[in-house]
Amino acid sequence: MSSLALTHARFQLLETLRIPMALIGSAFFPAASMIFFVVPFVGDDRTYATYATASMVTFVVMTSNLFQYGIGVAEDRAQPWDPYARTLPAGAAPRFLGRILAGLVLMVLSLVPVVVIAAVATEASVSAGGFLAALGAVVAAAVPFTLMGLAIGYSLPAKAAIVLAQVLFFPLAFGGGLMTAPGGAPGFVEVIAPYLPTGAAVRLMWAAVGDFPLQPASIAALLIWTAALAGVAAWAYRRDEGRRFS
Repeated sequence: MSSLALTHARFQLLETLRIPMALIGSAFFPAASMIFFVVPFVGDDRTYATYATASMVTFVVMTSNLFQYGIGVAEDRAQPWDPYARTLPAGAAPRFLGRILAGLVLMVLSLVPVVVIAAVATEASVSAGGFLAALGAVVAAAVPFTLMGLAIGYSLPAKAAIVLAQVLFFPLAFGGGLMTAPGGAPGFVEVIAPYLPTGAAVRLMWAAVGDFPLQPASIAALLIWTAALAGVAAWAYRRDEGRRFS
């Protein structure tokens, strides 16, 4: 199982890295936002630079998983190899686990430019404990967006999946308060943000790296979103399998 999963992960990574623009695209917007907005405006302020970096990290987690799984799975389903691979005796688990492992590696690679810019060009800083807490927050935040991507990828054809992923990412980012400092979003955003997956995730990140209070409502919202998206992703996978292999 483990060797097969690693083989599938290697295949996914090689397929993505052969088209470097796929990786560059997911890291470009957060890195550009760091350079053009964070560095010149709050780069000298330790607190705000740290919170802004946490926001951009959350943005990368969202976009990387949403596009990697939402579009990647939908495109794979359109290829002849996918239905053949799903009929092999090894089953779906190694391919599924391999895709998750590859997605985690690509997410980490997309995070590197944001972290490097923050370390080199801003006063952002975090303690060792805060860094470990931030790693845990990244993992927790990645889960619902991975499930969201899988739900999109298994329920829609490639063209529709591309459109839906593109339509979702900006409202989720803005509505979750990723574009502003803590407490600096417009009033209606401050009201809805803690209950969106992006808002709940970034508040967890802010609490990990700074003095932002941990909000039970946001944690509950993140757990509810994770459970709901897991249900939708499982339904989409079974629906796709039933349509194509029954």
